[in-house]
Amino acid sequence: MSSVLYDSPGPRTKAMTVIGSIVAVPLIAAAVYFWIYRPLADAGQFEGKLWGPIVDPNNQYFSLVWERWGDGWLNTLKAAVLSIVASLVLGSLIALVRRELRELRDRRFPGLTLAPVLRGGVLAGRGLTRGWVEIARGTPVVTTLFFVFMVLPIWGIDFDDRMWFLVIGLTIYNSVVIGEILRSGMDGLPQGQDEAARAVGLNSWQSSWIVMFPQAFRVMLPALISQVVVILKDTSLGGVIISYEEALGVTKQMVEAFRGENLAIGIPMYFSVGVMYIVVNYALSKLAGYLQKRLSRRGYKPVDKPSVAIVAEASAGAGGGAGMSA
Repeated sequence: MSSVLYDSPGPRTKAMTVIGSIVAVPLIAAAVYFWIYRPLADAGQFEGKLWGPIVDPNNQYFSLVWERWGDGWLNTLKAAVLSIVASLVLGSLIALVRRELRELRDRRFPGLTLAPVLRGGVLAGRGLTRGWVEIARGTPVVTTLFFVFMVLPIWGIDFDDRMWFLVIGLTIYNSVVIGEILRSGMDGLPQGQDEAARAVGLNSWQSSWIVMFPQAFRVMLPALISQVVVILKDTSLGGVIISYEEALGVTKQMVEAFRGENLAIGIPMYFSVGVMYIVVNYALSKLAGYLQKRLSRRGYKPVDKPSVAIVAEASAGAGGGAGMSA
């Protein structure tokens, strides 16, 4: 199948792909053996005493190791879920507010005594929101977490549970990224969607919230899921910056404890927790694919109805908002 961006490979290209795969597989296997397996084996990293606490139920440390990992992953998921929910909510609000401020940019508010004040407020709001987005998005996550952890207590905002510092820091960064994803999704929709919404009596805010935002959320779902995976991985910074006992932080603590027992178990431990992260993120990606298919089956596909009819149905389902004037 061919498209504007992709041409189906011909017989020669298919043959070259097969030949390249046949040649690449043994080369990659040889590279892994000589550059990864052999050096680790020569260093004794595959000895049973190093992997026993992880894979041998009869090992005296086995239950303790997995109990600590269980606590760490529970803390990781708690921080990740709270950060994801907060980032989605705030990101959606940022996207809608920035789009509304842009719509109000050229309005003169005729007939209102406070028209100059309103226009000044719109310009100030656009400047503040854009400045906040650029600052929060351009600051490294590590710096944001460190700032939150060090500065909030100075301002009198302190938490007994360090998880909240991690959640706030991740939300500050990821909410603006999600907001820009959703805003670009709304901007990328056909202009006729917004025009149809105005034609049935919706104002700019109602058009964004009822018509544009749900479509943009579905269109940008792959990018949103990628950002959710980033949030999950970034929880590992909590153990480094604020000593929060998430999965990676707990692993680091156990490695140090085993080093005190003269057991250099760092590579097996970090390898194992890395595999866990891969499995969790892969499961999250598969869940995203499933949700995307479900959303598509619910009707997000080309239809023959005019845009005005589609918007009229959407606004009627929202509780009769179509009767409100722009």
